[in-house]
Amino acid sequence: MIDLEGQQADVCIVGSGAGGGSVAMQLAEAGARVVVLEKGPWLGPKDFPQDEILSARRDLWAPFESEEPHVWQEGDGGAAHSSRLGWIASCVGGGTVHMGGFFFRLHPGDFAMAKRYPKLKGAELADWPIDYAALAPYYDRVERAIGVSGKASEHPHAPPRSGDYPLPPLRENPLSALVDRGAAKVGAHAFSTPRAILSRAYNGRAPCAYHNFCGGYGCEIGAKSSVLDALIPQAVKTGRCEVRAGCMAFEVTTDKTGRATGVSYYDDKGAAKTQRARLVVVSATAIESARLLLNSTSARFPRGLGNGAGLVGKHLTFSTLAKGYGEFAVDALPQELRGRHPVHFLQRTVQDDYYLGGDAAGDDGYDKGGTANFLLPHRNPIHAAERLSSRSVPALWGAELQRALSRYHRDVREIEVEVFAEFLPTAGTRVEIDPQVKDRWGIPSARIHHQHHARDLTQAKHVLDRALSLLKAAGAQRAQAESSPSTTHVLQHGTCRFGKDPASSVLDPDCRSHEVDNLYVVDGSFMPSSGAVPTTLTIMANAFRVAESIGAHLKAVP
Repeated sequence: MIDLEGQQADVCIVGSGAGGGSVAMQLAEAGARVVVLEKGPWLGPKDFPQDEILSARRDLWAPFESEEPHVWQEGDGGAAHSSRLGWIASCVGGGTVHMGGFFFRLHPGDFAMAKRYPKLKGAELADWPIDYAALAPYYDRVERAIGVSGKASEHPHAPPRSGDYPLPPLRENPLSALVDRGAAKVGAHAFSTPRAILSRAYNGRAPCAYHNFCGGYGCEIGAKSSVLDALIPQAVKTGRCEVRAGCMAFEVTTDKTGRATGVSYYDDKGAAKTQRARLVVVSATAIESARLLLNSTSARFPRGLGNGAGLVGKHLTFSTLAKGYGEFAVDALPQELRGRHPVHFLQRTVQDDYYLGGDAAGDDGYDKGGTANFLLPHRNPIHAAERLSSRSVPALWGAELQRALSRYHRDVREIEVEVFAEFLPTAGTRVEIDPQVKDRWGIPSARIHHQHHARDLTQAKHVLDRALSLLKAAGAQRAQAESSPSTTHVLQHGTCRFGKDPASSVLDPDCRSHEVDNLYVVDGSFMPSSGAVPTTLTIMANAFRVAESIGAHLKAVP
């Protein structure tokens, strides 16, 4: 790996996740000299224990709020409080390291929400400056580059694509037959969930070992198609990409003309340094990228870098999440479904309700639904006990909780459903710089205002109700919501929306700042709408697209 400290790089990238890591590989392979600054550590197989406390309940992925707080505020009138909410992952590879790897494409209608729903009130909708057809080739490229498993022909509602996935579907637990049965009875179409996990050896990487600790955990054999395992090694292999772990960026520096000159950061020993670069790419998550730009003030940019229109941090969106479950009595199941199977992947998704018909659309015509993802409960024992305890009022404890756990493991088989639904952009959800709270480096923290549009929650509930009906049709003795629809905070978008008009967007269609011509943002910040699927694949596909534009920019400008 090259060492560019003290030298000018062609490109300095802040963040090594879905956006930054993708751009780093593309540019390094194209001949650019790239420095990637990553706040977190560079983890490896030895750092990924199958241990719920070490992996899921400490600071392996997200920092403790005592060291790096976000400030969370419900709407404008709620009380603000210190929180870990809004962090995704602080490590090389970002959130792709511990993701579940559900890799869906957006649908064509997701790119034109303003045109589709002109009567919807209370949402600040904007259409994408590109359409699905412009992004489709890059979806293909990402799936091939990292290795995505699935079977496109099973999905009757799939967005257009040029061919099948590069890998066949993962093995599945026999209980998937229950979802198939329920779908057939209610007229829905269950298909194999596309996953960024290798179903067989691919590009020198080993296939999945089915050890049952996937989502929320790193993969110790590299079978998960994370940026850490699939792209960063390719970037470093070129000899033109340097990844600096433990480096916290605090300012994008500029010259008197307003052009970016590099990034100032604290290194892994706490020393303040600056990496000079011809071009800067920010990709630290929608919240943290907005925080970095808003903290990068100067006489020319008193409100933050690229924030002349006051839009940096605005229109933050997450993903609306609704969860439920169905219980199937073991003694009522066919004999072949009663035992514990070694494969814990259920591998079933339904998108028949991506758009809802009938009364769900309402007078304003808003018919957006979502994706119902069926899976088996996580094997985390503490999490299982907490879930069972919270299902009763008052919460179960002691002997009652022990009996519930015994029944859960012995007498029933449970299928969960997660609904991913649209999170509409509103004025009430945004990122600002907190005037008082700072992190352990003394950098002002992000204040996150959070407020759902009412239709987020009603539409997600519609999709969940239909998914629960599917489970009942499959034979579940009990099918109900786990909780009220809410937010999944690890899917973030929108704080630097792209568009053609500088008055209504932060970035141009190539994700370059309207105001700083050598500054790009390539994480989910660019997205005007969240869609109704997990969005990691879309962020990566757009980063592949934007990398081509950045490469052309580098060639055109000395």
